[in-house]
Amino acid sequence: MKELILFIAKSLVDNPDQVEVNEVIGEKSTILELKVAAGDRGKIIGKEGRIIKAIRIILNSASAKLDKRTTLEIVE
Repeated sequence: MKELILFIAKSLVDNPDQVEVNEVIGEKSTILELKVAAGDRGKIIGKEGRIIKAIRIILNSASAKLDKRTTLEIVE
């Protein structure tokens, strides 16, 4: 999942070298923390949150196929 989010985020931003994904594994779910440059945060979120919502839908579909629960958060 981490590699999927990393690939999508690097494709969307202007500074792909500043994209970081942190994985926090819990008992029941996994949290992915996405960190991008301050100027690229709007490109990840999109108008009215459409892009981040689409990324989360892709993530949920992929994690459901693996029978896991994954959450994506944007970290400053």
